[in-house]
Amino acid sequence: MPRPLPLVCLATLIAAPWFPQQARSAELPGPNTVQPPVAYPLKKSVNGRYLVDSQGTPFLLAGDAPQALMVKLNEADADLYFSNRVAHGFNAVWINLLCRPGTGGRKDGATYDGILPFTTPDDLATPNEAYFARCDRMLSLAQKHGLLVILDPAETIDHLKLMVANGPDKCRAFGRYLGQRYQRFPNLVWMSGNDFQTWREPRNDAAALAVAEGIHEADPDHLQTVELNYEVSGSLDDPKWAPLISLSCAYTYYPTYAQVLKEYNRPNFLPVIMIESDYEFEQRATPAVLRREEYWSILAGATGQVYGSGPIWPFKENWKSALDSTGAVQMVWVKALFEPRAWFDLVPDQAHKLVVAGYGTFDGASHEGNHYVMTSDYVTAGRTPDGRLAIAYMPSLRPLKIALSQLSGPVTARWYDPSRGTFASIQGSPFPNSGQPYFIPPGNNADGDGDWLLVLETRGRD
Repeated sequence: MPRPLPLVCLATLIAAPWFPQQARSAELPGPNTVQPPVAYPLKKSVNGRYLVDSQGTPFLLAGDAPQALMVKLNEADADLYFSNRVAHGFNAVWINLLCRPGTGGRKDGATYDGILPFTTPDDLATPNEAYFARCDRMLSLAQKHGLLVILDPAETIDHLKLMVANGPDKCRAFGRYLGQRYQRFPNLVWMSGNDFQTWREPRNDAAALAVAEGIHEADPDHLQTVELNYEVSGSLDDPKWAPLISLSCAYTYYPTYAQVLKEYNRPNFLPVIMIESDYEFEQRATPAVLRREEYWSILAGATGQVYGSGPIWPFKENWKSALDSTGAVQMVWVKALFEPRAWFDLVPDQAHKLVVAGYGTFDGASHEGNHYVMTSDYVTAGRTPDGRLAIAYMPSLRPLKIALSQLSGPVTARWYDPSRGTFASIQGSPFPNSGQPYFIPPGNNADGDGDWLLVLETRGRD
């Protein structure tokens, strides 16, 4: 694949009379953080590419991963947390119903105030009413805030051995118990697994599947999915889950577009969410890296993705100080760009018919031995079949050569700064929908990074 034009050529390109000149302007007002109500439960869209609510409204999932919430927070703190996430544009939370040290809980699985999940330790046949009543109240709080809960019934980091020891019959019965108990919550998606490294071992897979099958028997109306193994996986890697799940989870510590596109291109595709990648405050997950994960995923065909925070997923002592971090705050700008537009109709530009030069190098399972996403320069782009909208995300500064004939009429072209949610106008816009001009972003964005989105529309938006 051709490399992007070298930056030493930029001065020549800018001087060329056919090169669209740039001018900064903040044209997008601050987002309204009062989210419209979602008519839960969610379901697959008619074409199977994205999630919709019960009225058919597309649902762009913007999630956080407070995995240990059930056991680490009291109800007042949970209410505070949910309020904060809604204010930052989040509409979904991944919570583990059972939680032990691997996901931030205690060794015995008890809540912070000592309520055990089972009256007989580790016996799935003896659920403790006090524990699950606490969980009921947490789910009610999430419902009050309009949040989707991605609920893991028995995550597999700490509970796989327990499930195997209980056997498939008890696992299935426990699943039925959970399905019966929680079928009344419309704002729910079930997700099994979690760092499920050993799903290829038959007895391990059978144990997790038995819980999920029991849930489905009692609660067939809620979507189910499974998170398999790091460092890279998709739910449909395990064919035994295919008859049960209606949503695919991409999980990767490599550039996120690669696994999302793998899920998107499957013949038996499902709506895909980017369930987990680098978390803020862990490894080298800068705000720019988090933006890459978010915009790469959506423009590769995902119906949304889940952010994560190192202090928040296990609710460390300093978790409240991390609530308003840069990575969390910028989530609202993801939704501010996509939700007013037909994001759900964007088709990934895999053949480079839209971005014909400057799109960089596609990185698959690795990037020069570094599984982090900092150095990948690949541009993801999508276009609606009617040619009225196209969006391209560049992780670093470079000119993009665009085939404007892919749009259906005169093209309003603008740059979108994902670090602030502001547009920069492009001199000469609107352009005729012909030719292949180069576009260059107006320098670094407001965070001092080089990532921008080129937004092309056949009708302007205020």
